[in-house]
Amino acid sequence: MQKYCLTLDLKNDPNLIDEYIRLHQNVWPEITQSIKDAGIINLEIYNIGDRLFMIIEADSGFSFEKKSRLDTENLKVQEWETLMWEFQKPLPSSKPGEKWILMDKIFELK
Repeated sequence: MQKYCLTLDLKNDPNLIDEYIRLHQNVWPEITQSIKDAGIINLEIYNIGDRLFMIIEADSGFSFEKKSRLDTENLKVQEWETLMWEFQKPLPSSKPGEKWILMDKIFELK
């Protein structure tokens, strides 16, 4: 199993943050299916203030390229992503159009 951690910021507006959280309490079924179809076994998003942290656990066939290709072909995913962009803002180090940024693991206790 592969594990990835990503981060993204939200627009610093308490009302927008509350709405973003509310939307994630009832994610559209087409979105959860698209996540599973890409090979993601578990996906968690955490929030503090305007910062988001995502953990992805995926099978050996998962790749971000595959996920991106499937998302591009799925109109419902595109609709969801357009809606989410109303709440999200890129990190200062993001490239143009880049949302979630893959984080580097710097420590692990075994």
